[in-house]
Amino acid sequence: MAHDKLTPAEIEDRMWEAIEKGQHTGMLGISGDGHHFQPMTGFVERETNTIWFYTYKDTDLAEAAAQSGGHASFIFQSRDLWACIDGTLTPDHDRARIDKYWNAHVAAWYPEGKDDPRLTLLRLDCEEAGVWISEGGPVKYAFEVAKANMSKTTPDIGDRQDINLH
Repeated sequence: MAHDKLTPAEIEDRMWEAIEKGQHTGMLGISGDGHHFQPMTGFVERETNTIWFYTYKDTDLAEAAAQSGGHASFIFQSRDLWACIDGTLTPDHDRARIDKYWNAHVAAWYPEGKDDPRLTLLRLDCEEAGVWISEGGPVKYAFEVAKANMSKTTPDIGDRQDINLH
């Protein structure tokens, strides 16, 4: 893939925007804890490179994060962007953020409301990300595959960048 089309800052901006303006949902998990990654909805704070997730204190993921302060990954996909965001996941019962991000979608998953004593947040302090962007959709992809097979090269379907989020 071409590396000179977008700058790292532009790719990082596209990544945050895709999470913020999309469905906010990806797969979250702690590396090597023996549990599968699970779908979670993230709320991005770009200025601190942090993503917040609602959960219950007694879930496997919350308990694993509390025990290990685990190295975690949030894997996100939108129509034209894929990202694997790595960082440290810790429980953080931040009442101001519970109030800030609470909405009808979140409320549907937590029927006892935001005052439920089991409710908490997980905080992902993002450290790095691998991001892939494909601009052309399925027609460009098919064209690039055909061209690569004819010319014995690899398809050029977008940008790929590792982003340092420190």
